Amino acid sequence: MLKYVNHDIVFQEFPDEVTLAVNLSRCPNACPGCHSQYLWEDVGETLSLERLNAIAEKYGKTITCVSLMGGDNDPESVLLILSSFREAHPYLKTGWYSGHADLPRCFVNYPAPDYVKLGPWREECGPLSSPTTNQRLYHYFSDGSFEDITNKFWVKGLKL
Repeated sequence: MLKYVNHDIVFQEFPDEVTLAVNLSRCPNACPGCHSQYLWEDVGETLSLERLNAIAEKYGKTITCVSLMGGDNDPESVLLILSSFREAHPYLKTGWYSGHADLPRCFVNYPAPDYVKLGPWREECGPLSSPTTNQRLYHYFSDGSFEDITNKFWVKGLKL
């Protein structure tokens, strides 16, 4: 079961996208130094497809992407809801931020979201904007291929 705590419109999670980011609770990763420890708890409301549709429809065409931030406690539900959401909203891209280092086995059973970020938070490695990050952002294409686009976050000559 997925539970969401809040949502926001963000501009830096996925390159060139205006993203509705939905924060999911019940995170099992408990990464040291996590900036969102409140998401470790079993809090929030159940996230159904109907609820996700209602949240997204509130923003209309001002968003280009909808992303679930977390959900590692139930990755199959994440992939199911994103797949169903995309069928209802084919003009919107979908994304998933996972704190796991690898894709779950069930990933092959669903159409891939357009974007998938993988990797636990490791303070010593830095965020996606750091060339030393352990996290990776992948862009998936409809033909099943994908590209590592993590370097799109790196600004040449800027020390972060």
